[in-house]
Amino acid sequence: MDGTVLVADDDRTIRTVLTQALTRAGCRVHATSSMATLMRWIDEGKGDLVITDVIMPDGSGLEALTGITERRPGLPVIVISAQSTIRTAIEAAERDAYDYLPKPFDLPDLMARSARALTVQRRLSNPPLSDGNPGDGLSDDLPLVGRSAAMQALYRRVARVTNTDLSVLVTGESGSGKQLVARAVHDYSDRRAHSFIVASQLDLADPGGMVALFERAGRGTVLLDEVGDLDETTQARLVRVLDGLGQGAARVIATSQTPLATAPEGSDFRQDLYYRVSGVTVSIPPLRDRPDDIPLLVEHFLANARRDGLPRRRFTPDAMETLCAYSWPGNVRQLENATRHIAVAAVGEEVTGQEVDVVLDGQPGREPPEGNAHASVEPVVAAHLRRHFDLHAGALPKPGLYQRVLREIERPLIEIALDATNGNQARCAEVLGINRNTLRKKIVDLDIRVTRGRKLM
Repeated sequence: MDGTVLVADDDRTIRTVLTQALTRAGCRVHATSSMATLMRWIDEGKGDLVITDVIMPDGSGLEALTGITERRPGLPVIVISAQSTIRTAIEAAERDAYDYLPKPFDLPDLMARSARALTVQRRLSNPPLSDGNPGDGLSDDLPLVGRSAAMQALYRRVARVTNTDLSVLVTGESGSGKQLVARAVHDYSDRRAHSFIVASQLDLADPGGMVALFERAGRGTVLLDEVGDLDETTQARLVRVLDGLGQGAARVIATSQTPLATAPEGSDFRQDLYYRVSGVTVSIPPLRDRPDDIPLLVEHFLANARRDGLPRRRFTPDAMETLCAYSWPGNVRQLENATRHIAVAAVGEEVTGQEVDVVLDGQPGREPPEGNAHASVEPVVAAHLRRHFDLHAGALPKPGLYQRVLREIERPLIEIALDATNGNQARCAEVLGINRNTLRKKIVDLDIRVTRGRKLM
């Protein structure tokens, strides 16, 4: 193992045992009996993995999970507890713990889970970008690349489902990388030494073919791609085969472009099949909901293009801004194709915004350049909020969502209005339709820096 592990437990013996075991395994360890010290280390950016007890002298490990997630998205936390109740386990899962182990725990088991958490965290949070060496990580076809909050939530979800034998339903729009996520779940699990088989229509054509498919997979993984497109007869047949699988059978992962749980009434998709393939649901955010990840993806695709012999290219800020403003209905796959097209068609090494426009003008989903100045932002906000709820995978967001959403909208709105009015607060208040004193109070409350020309106010 490689990485820094933060251990928090008020039992000195447990701290000593874990410190010695993790150190022998090659990790650097910081151990404490104080929750305050643990949170300080996390604020300082220390640690690649946290192992924490629930009951601490100065706080609760479960309650700290929310703060850890907010401060360090993607940092895996393994909760250990003498309160070995189902309620504790469920609460740990609801608070996005990577794993949960009751005391007394099996040390080799905890070490194996720690090694897996460190591996997943390292590979998912630090994917190869622009050096052209994907290494032994995920396929460079449609990479899991991104630092956005939506992708961090996806990383955590993938990390958590690898530790279960539950079926997995991966949902997402066309081109978003559903098969890649399915492969990641398999590759980071204990089944990675076994087969990963994508079920073809021929395999599913008759019960014998289905049974043979699962026998061929052994203890590996069977991927049912776009399960929502199967006809009713095949769905019924698949239900019977899944019901007949014994202990130690292959894991089932299904993908779907549509959220099957909310399929319209009268849909042809069988509910009994839905319950068999959706033990855990992983939703992939569309690219339009995470534009901040586009520069990282573009650099990755440019590196792949150079490796394939295409000319070296770099995008001007204007060109990158054009790419980020596009809606990308075809998601990451469309971005990859457009990037390679631009790499071939560009005149020089530096790609201009005009050259990007030429390529994007032939793409579906291009927003009209004018005529939408008064378009409502409500659909965009609604899509973002729906995605926020979806990312909680059936659970509810933590209390206080109303104020958090208002603050997240209010701050950028005021900052952009101030920038547009060159820091003139009177004009900004007029544009926003609020009192100038109200604007000043919000600037202070939201800690907004106001600039006017070159002068900081």
